[in-house]
Amino acid sequence: MRPLKLDEDIRPLSEFRAGVASFVKQVNETGRPLVLTQRGRGVAVVLDIREFEAMRERLALLEDIARAEAQLAAGEGIPQEEARARNLKRVDECR
Repeated sequence: MRPLKLDEDIRPLSEFRAGVASFVKQVNETGRPLVLTQRGRGVAVVLDIREFEAMRERLALLEDIARAEAQLAAGEGIPQEEARARNLKRVDECR
């Protein structure tokens, strides 16, 4: 995600409502998120759909890594050579 430009990417909700199309266009063209404020406080973020999907994929990967680390810490892992052998066996069975 590209870094925010504070003078361009933080807008009041009332201004966003008045010019939704132009702000959506800005987000799509710049790839930067738009922070919406209400009474001077951040209340929402508008993201480009591609950036949102990329963030979801990164989060899923991080969750998989955290789950694997927890399994290893609990002694639930198997040696790399055993995992490799199991995977190669599965590949051979699919042929």
